[in-house]
Amino acid sequence: MKRLVFALLILFCGNDMSAQTYTKEVCVRFPVASSVLNPNFGDNAASLAEIVKFLTDVQKDSTLKLTSVKFCGSASPEGGPLLSQRLTERRCANMERYVRERVQLPDAIVSKCECSEMWQKLAYFVEKSDMPYRDEVLHQIRETEEFTYNSKGVLVDSRKKRLMDLNYGRTWNYMLREFFPAVRNASLISVYIEQKPTVVDNQKAEVIVPEEPGTQEPQVEEPAPEPERRNAYLAIKTNMLYDALGVPNIGMEFSLGKRWSIAADWMYAWWNNNHHHNYWRIYGGGISLRKWFGKASKVKPLQGHHLGINAQAFTYDFELGGKGYMAGIPGGTLWDRTSYAVGAEYGYSLPIAKRLNIDFSVVAGYMGGRYYEYEPLDGHYVWKATKNRHWIGPTKAEVSLVWLLGHGNYNNKKKGGDK
Repeated sequence: MKRLVFALLILFCGNDMSAQTYTKEVCVRFPVASSVLNPNFGDNAASLAEIVKFLTDVQKDSTLKLTSVKFCGSASPEGGPLLSQRLTERRCANMERYVRERVQLPDAIVSKCECSEMWQKLAYFVEKSDMPYRDEVLHQIRETEEFTYNSKGVLVDSRKKRLMDLNYGRTWNYMLREFFPAVRNASLISVYIEQKPTVVDNQKAEVIVPEEPGTQEPQVEEPAPEPERRNAYLAIKTNMLYDALGVPNIGMEFSLGKRWSIAADWMYAWWNNNHHHNYWRIYGGGISLRKWFGKASKVKPLQGHHLGINAQAFTYDFELGGKGYMAGIPGGTLWDRTSYAVGAEYGYSLPIAKRLNIDFSVVAGYMGGRYYEYEPLDGHYVWKATKNRHWIGPTKAEVSLVWLLGHGNYNNKKKGGDK
């Protein structure tokens, strides 16, 4: 009978050697925040070659029966739930695709972990360590619900929040540095095998027992958790540069997923003083389509660097005791020969509090539209010229205070470091 040597974790189930069940696992590693399976990353080449050879040998062995192949992705707890779930699913799918392109496996025996077992892995590393607050951390991981909602479905508490608050964030930072790299980058392929019953006759049957493995992290099987609520990412903001110029404004931004967002804003000011013939009138709005990039945007939407396309439509009337400038038809609306601008946008959104960012951005492009020059005289307006504007250059500057709204839409950074 062919002898098989298991180099990794082997778990025995039951005492009947004729129906013995055991498993084999290999670890596949991924770069941080990436789901691309790279055979040349770490020791992936050896691990992937080992599992492919192992599956092939089992299928050829008439004494063994392949009962299940399970693919489990992994991600670490410091990322948002939505990002962690996506990384887990994509890593799992890429491992399955790699193996099944090289080994024929029936669909009936292939399964996936629906979510990451990151908390069990984290508990394993904490339990082995002598870290401060070790027992408190294990208690929170094992006894606190991952998410707690009130009767109205509002998130009021979570396991992650309690761990981040423990010891003023120092314990969370310790785990972030010491344990999370191993938790976030290790995904597993598990193979379950049964030894086919041996026919016992008057001659003694030979029983082959897999060799004992070296020390390895134990496999923990947990029931699949309840589905998480899908995070919503939106924001309300105001451009503080416009506010400083006496132009009230408001804007909103929505995440579209895959690091895209759409933003819209509106401004309105109508200040006048007839005695001195002073007018300060402007109203209109704009819309931007943005693509976010950089490390910060991988962790959570609506933060980090962004590029985009911006379009604006507006009308104005500026006159400060001398010559005045009016856009559009006098007495008309925004749509009567409106002024307009289109351009390319670059910006950076900086977290400053749990639900507050400051967004710096600038737009450069083309501004066009008809405007009129006039002078106020004895309560009347003397028109001097009608002109068409053709401007190429900066068309908008923004230093906006951004209020983050929605389930899961908050910053993890606070003063004093990551928490």
